[in-house]
Amino acid sequence: MSDWQQKFAGLAHGAEGRFDSWKEKLAVRLRTRERLVIVPYQGYGRSDHLVLRGRVLRNPGETTAVDNHTLWDNLADMYRRFASDEVPGARVRAQVRRAQFDAATQEVTADEEGFFTISLALSPPLTQAGWQEVALELLHPQGDAPAYATGHMFVPPPTARFGIISDLDDTVVVSHATNLLRMAREVFTGSAKTRLPFPGVAAFYRALHQEQNPLVYLSSSPWNLYDLLVDFFALNNIPQAPIFLRDWGITQTEILPTQHHAHKLGAIRELLAFYPHLPFILIGDSGQHDPEIYTQVVHEHPGRIMAVYIRDVTPDPARDTAVQQLATEVAAVGCPFLLAADTHTMAQHAAAQGWVTNSYKSLSYQQSV
Repeated sequence: MSDWQQKFAGLAHGAEGRFDSWKEKLAVRLRTRERLVIVPYQGYGRSDHLVLRGRVLRNPGETTAVDNHTLWDNLADMYRRFASDEVPGARVRAQVRRAQFDAATQEVTADEEGFFTISLALSPPLTQAGWQEVALELLHPQGDAPAYATGHMFVPPPTARFGIISDLDDTVVVSHATNLLRMAREVFTGSAKTRLPFPGVAAFYRALHQEQNPLVYLSSSPWNLYDLLVDFFALNNIPQAPIFLRDWGITQTEILPTQHHAHKLGAIRELLAFYPHLPFILIGDSGQHDPEIYTQVVHEHPGRIMAVYIRDVTPDPARDTAVQQLATEVAAVGCPFLLAADTHTMAQHAAAQGWVTNSYKSLSYQQSV
């Protein structure tokens, strides 16, 4: 980003912060605080450590995937997602819901956009793997009623063999990310019921996950779409898992969310450091920067990446050539890199390596949707 853009972003960020502070004071003075809500996002963990992100919002718009929703209904739902007011500086308390962890609590303060992160060490460690619960309570400010929520984090068992990190747009869900107009129409006029997964994704990801191998979805989409994605996974029988999304608000260095590379690379580094004894499979697409990011990860973490799977979504031969050059570079250091036209090709490679169960091998391609 150029110097003038960074300076303007800093000025805009400061102005936004002052406006949010004034709006909060006015709401208190006029007694229009109304309903405050804690929105937890699915997190991840180990037996001795849990990580959960979330946000505190005022009067969040309720949205539901409905069969007979019209285009205008979907547009109204999307407006409600983006119109929710964040609660800057909110204070949240988290507590593990198990008797032996009565003292396992943490209080955190949300940032200027209402986002918070719980990072909770556990002693003694958990004795059971799977989805864990954390009780969340809003300590400050106070709305018209107390605000509580339950956060969920996936803890893999000792039998976990590897982790999976997957992009979302044009990797799991058809998004047309290489065409901004088509992508905008897909996102803003669609719903969880109208969005389409790529054929084979549901069965392939279930076979990789096996309810034990940690799976994480990674996208540069805004956190405002989180509920839509969770509904989309449920409707299409795709495994639920933590999702790393982005804040699209004005920051000290950005007016628009342009730092996709840094966002994805930072999230992958965080996960590899959190699970130091697990190798990972990286899944993405050729439309944006996944091949370049994953190549950098392979070089930064020798021996940690089992395979890179890239869905070919670009008709440009020059892009295919560039990705194939990266595949050759990655293969030279001992990591398979597959540029595939469909999910089935990825699954065949994984099956040949013994990374997916026999249940997937027995499915036909048509059944694996």
